[in-house]
Amino acid sequence: MEQPSVESLLELRRFPRKQLSLILLLLYSPLGLCLFLIRLFIGAHVFLVSCVLPDSVFRRFLLRVMSSVLGVYVSHSALRPLERRGKILICNHRTDFDHNIISLIAPCCSPSLSCAPGFLCWARGFLELGALGSRTQLMESLKHYLSQPGGGPLLLFPEEETTSGRTGLLHFSSWPFSLSDSVQPLTLTVQRPLIAAAVSGCSWVTELFWLLFIPFTVYQVRWLPPVTRHTRESDEEFAFRVQQMMAGSLGVAATRHTGADRAEYLKRRRTELPRSAPRSVPLSPTQMQMAQHVKEVLPQVPLSAIHRDLGHTGCIDTTITNFLEGRVTFLPEEETLGGNEATERTPIDRISRPLPRGFAKSPEVRHLSLQERKEALYECARRKYLEKFGSVGREEEEKGARG
Repeated sequence: MEQPSVESLLELRRFPRKQLSLILLLLYSPLGLCLFLIRLFIGAHVFLVSCVLPDSVFRRFLLRVMSSVLGVYVSHSALRPLERRGKILICNHRTDFDHNIISLIAPCCSPSLSCAPGFLCWARGFLELGALGSRTQLMESLKHYLSQPGGGPLLLFPEEETTSGRTGLLHFSSWPFSLSDSVQPLTLTVQRPLIAAAVSGCSWVTELFWLLFIPFTVYQVRWLPPVTRHTRESDEEFAFRVQQMMAGSLGVAATRHTGADRAEYLKRRRTELPRSAPRSVPLSPTQMQMAQHVKEVLPQVPLSAIHRDLGHTGCIDTTITNFLEGRVTFLPEEETLGGNEATERTPIDRISRPLPRGFAKSPEVRHLSLQERKEALYECARRKYLEKFGSVGREEEEKGARG
């Protein structure tokens, strides 16, 4: 299966694209707000019941009935006997409430990797392990929990971050598979009318609002056969084998993209989004032509970023220099290599000459080396521009210098 991009793994848009769906959502909004207020009141009672009653079949049944009033419906395949499930449950990550949903159908506890210990962590249904300063401390705490008699199974999410669930799974971290030689995988899918089930990068409070606002959300849980570690199989190999098994069950790809890749993409996307900064001056036809000239020299730079900077500078040479020296941030575009070949991201540094080997000991030498590389990079872009546009390019350059 073809490796999907990081962007395709994420849910970046909450509202539908179709106009009819948007109209239906607007018409539903007054009812949705009323439902939210009513369900918020009922949700407080659900929380109190979950705090008072001990974990049991009756408690889980009662909470499922009360959750259905909140618009949360859970369906699942036949449960395996408790002794056959093992102590480690492995699940893909779709929303911020996955651990609450799984706990409605099977006894389990899930540690939080981001929520600070305290009342909020406990109220959200996470297993409190105290202040965790490192992954090693987390592992030691989880091993101690598993060694205690009567402790329930651990529910872990090796992806560590939520995805759209449509195209692929994030690369599984290996640490959950170092806790046991046998794990119980299960898959989770989420369906919701009108809007997305969860949007990457949004807080759990925002997701809770939409959960109570929308008519219903359906969670489907499927139990897969338990998986046991092979002889001499490492944690990484064990994790990847389980990831492939779960991806096959969901009909998606088992990717090598990590949670860190997801975070980096969201960070870069936020940087590239239009800012409420001073508005740029509208571009004239001449400036539009100048933008095309800059695009020819720096094909990785999006036209929107070029237009924005040209609106301020009005000079090809200054705009190219701003991009080369990093004064203007942008998300590089993919360049098509031609035909049916794949696309790849080509950084601007590719047009520069090879970097010197080693690392200079003297700060002066390092600074000089940096200046030389910047000058070579600039000269290379300038030469490429002049070669392409000839005398026209020189006239534009002189105009910019006079301006």
